[in-house]
Amino acid sequence: MQKDPEINVMGDALSPCSTDPVTGFFRDGHCNTCDADQGSHTVCAIMTAEFLAFSKYVGNDLSTPRPEFRFAGLKPGDHWCLCAGRFLQAHEEGCAPKVNLAATHQRALEIVPLDVLEQHKA
Repeated sequence: MQKDPEINVMGDALSPCSTDPVTGFFRDGHCNTCDADQGSHTVCAIMTAEFLAFSKYVGNDLSTPRPEFRFAGLKPGDHWCLCAGRFLQAHEEGCAPKVNLAATHQRALEIVPLDVLEQHKA
């Protein structure tokens, strides 16, 4: 799988999102993406208790540890490459997390308008 160019939503070089916990479709700490990334894990989001509860409610439990996948579970304050569609859904429900725009991949814009991301800028 070849990564798309590492460019953020502002047209600059993509900054890291998180290495603790390690995140990203490629598990490289960046919200890099490629055509195989069906979920578009491109939004560098800062987790909140409200968002984690929402995500669990809609079927994607990000807070429960899953040792079999070497996943400790997320907690408020963790940075995570979130699926762009899930971010947009959370925005529409009024519980979107903050976003690190410098670490959000430009392909997020295929799903989430820039003005929506800017409303949640960290």
